[in-house]
Amino acid sequence: MRSRTPGRGTRAARAVPDARQPAGGRVLPALAAAGALPVLALLALGTLAGCGSGPSGPPAVDLYNAPQEHMAQIVRRCNDAARGAYRIRLNTLPRGADDQREQLVRRLAAGDHGLDVLGLDVTWTAELAEAGWIREWTGAHAAEARRGTLAAPLGTATWRGRLFAAPYNTNVQLLWYRSDLIPHPPRTWSGLMAESARLARAGEPFYGEVTGAQYEGLVVWFNSLVASAGGTILTPDGEHVALGPSALAALKVMRDFSRSKAADPSMSNTKEDDARLAVEAGRGAYEVNWPFVYASMTSNRPKLARHFRWAPYPGLNGPGRSPLGGANFAVSRYSRHPDAAFRAALCLRDPESQRVAAVEDGLPPTIGTVYDAPGMDRAYPMRQTIRDALRTAAPRPMTPTYQNVSTVTAVTLSPPRSIDPPRTLGTLRSLIGDALESQGVLP
Repeated sequence: MRSRTPGRGTRAARAVPDARQPAGGRVLPALAAAGALPVLALLALGTLAGCGSGPSGPPAVDLYNAPQEHMAQIVRRCNDAARGAYRIRLNTLPRGADDQREQLVRRLAAGDHGLDVLGLDVTWTAELAEAGWIREWTGAHAAEARRGTLAAPLGTATWRGRLFAAPYNTNVQLLWYRSDLIPHPPRTWSGLMAESARLARAGEPFYGEVTGAQYEGLVVWFNSLVASAGGTILTPDGEHVALGPSALAALKVMRDFSRSKAADPSMSNTKEDDARLAVEAGRGAYEVNWPFVYASMTSNRPKLARHFRWAPYPGLNGPGRSPLGGANFAVSRYSRHPDAAFRAALCLRDPESQRVAAVEDGLPPTIGTVYDAPGMDRAYPMRQTIRDALRTAAPRPMTPTYQNVSTVTAVTLSPPRSIDPPRTLGTLRSLIGDALESQGVLP
């Protein structure tokens, strides 16, 4: 359902080839995504993948992570710092978040010992923790993972009060706009619609680009509108539907926006990159998107970048609650070297690793001090706006059945212009309630 991981921040201006590896690294086939191999074959390959470097060599720690251009640099640094205590081997997962999850879930279900450190989307923590497939962080490892970590990303790594991952990067959406067209950015969605109508009358570019396609981005939009109106999709324990008046208000905004002048004719097919490209092409006056669009604009359209500005996420009656994205590192239950895996994960997300990921790959840090590190003023001139947004950012529902909840929500809300708020709200309540009854582990 997600063609890319919303909020993980990969720079669109730098195309990262799938399976990009350092010397000596390797990529196992996307076994689960292909669906071609039985469990016994998965186990056999997992056993091979889990083999160490030999009886006299350091234990091999296999990292499985989403495509990231400079992860090999981070791995090399951590291997040097380990001084022979362990050796991280980088394995790159498929580009699509659904394909990433499917490969990890199927291999974990098979008890695959070839998985050590897992790069997880922030929405997967509850699912894998509830299944017993990732280890709890305790003692000194947990203390180090929490040290200096911002509260919002730390919450995405926690399930039922226990820490199951170490936050690696975080993300929030902002309003990105052309200051030559919009001198004073609106604080609300109704204000954005009014600006689009004004620009249309003046013969200027007027589309507002949002993620309206039937995928995770549509769920992200709805979730943040609900949160901006003071509500939630699920109860705090993740076990019951909590959709109420705030959801009705959110549905009205989505319907009104999609039927207004602001809506791009291709809105029902728009994902993050489509929104980025529309603004870079001069068709859109503004977009609601993740910070990767800034690096892309400065690289691809430097003249237009002079007018490219940012503002807080819009709300219903004032600034809204931005979507919360990002990725965390977990340690597999089936790792043969769990202590080395925990230490490796801590290095992979320590301040220096996060600085490299932020400056080189556009991934916002989860450790507060990194925002003031060298190079951040150039890579993230909007860094204070990001930190401010993180204080109120809206996480997606924490539940082991999130994949099911997300799927039925996206289907029900698509296309946004067909939303009938009262009827759609009733459908969502029913379908999400059914989705919560599923165990939601295997796709």
